[in-house]
Amino acid sequence: MGQELSCGERGRESVLFHAVQDGELELVEAMVEAHPSVLELTTGYGRLSVLHVAAANGRIQVLSMLLGRSLNPDILNRYKQTPLMLAAMHGKISCVQKLIEAGANILMFDSIQGRTCLHYAAYFGHSDCLQAILSAAHFTPVADSWGFARFVNIRDGKGATPLHLAARQRRPECVHILLDSGALVCASTGGNGYLGSSPLHLAARGGSLDCVRELLAWGADRHQIDSSGRIPHTVALKHRHRACAALLNPSSAEPLVWPSPLKFISELNPEAKALLERALKEANMEREKTILKETEYSVPSPLDFDVGADDNMSES
Repeated sequence: MGQELSCGERGRESVLFHAVQDGELELVEAMVEAHPSVLELTTGYGRLSVLHVAAANGRIQVLSMLLGRSLNPDILNRYKQTPLMLAAMHGKISCVQKLIEAGANILMFDSIQGRTCLHYAAYFGHSDCLQAILSAAHFTPVADSWGFARFVNIRDGKGATPLHLAARQRRPECVHILLDSGALVCASTGGNGYLGSSPLHLAARGGSLDCVRELLAWGADRHQIDSSGRIPHTVALKHRHRACAALLNPSSAEPLVWPSPLKFISELNPEAKALLERALKEANMEREKTILKETEYSVPSPLDFDVGADDNMSES
């Protein structure tokens, strides 16, 4: 935009974006028909386009109409975020699916922390959006240029994979989906040989027993050290997550893990896989009961969780 808006243009801008936000399809269509140039308008500081606003608010009918007018699905806002990123951030699954169908690029990085739509879905815990993006990665150009396995383990500007973010934010369902899709359970947030935090370190910091369980069941290493030389057990103790610390104590009984190689798991039919998963989970729950009883630890209440912690992936 860059140019001063006239009073009439400012009025149209306000009406347009409110109509898009509220999902008033007929009004938006009428405005676009009367003044096609309104499609080029953006909001003030954030420079959100009509596509961004429709996607973030889950206005699928408005979004579909706008995409039908050949708008670029990868238009960027001030922070180089695409409409797909905002849809994934806000958990608007129908908009995520529509944007992917319209050819939105799932391999674009924002300028805030160098994150993709996959990072956003994992961070905010929208498992349906996460699954839709992963499914798309099998068929989009990403599969040919990067490969699916590399995409699942894509790193943000701080070296964090989607699995790191899901573990840190206490998103066990997303953790499970990512691990089941080939996420590296012991990946470090550091790049180029730098020692950082593993997903288990971040789950220990977040205090989610469910995330810790998932990671341990997929072979996460309780002895792995971070950049400060700490194991996950030490991190859990530091943040007063006593039950997690008990399960992560290297001196406690080893958890059962998925059989290796992982290819064996992927070749199982869904029913057999579900049975095996349930059996493993039940066995580990028995292990947990014994450990927690022996150590006299109880499962912490949500009030014990470090809900106000920052998003610093370099500190555990």
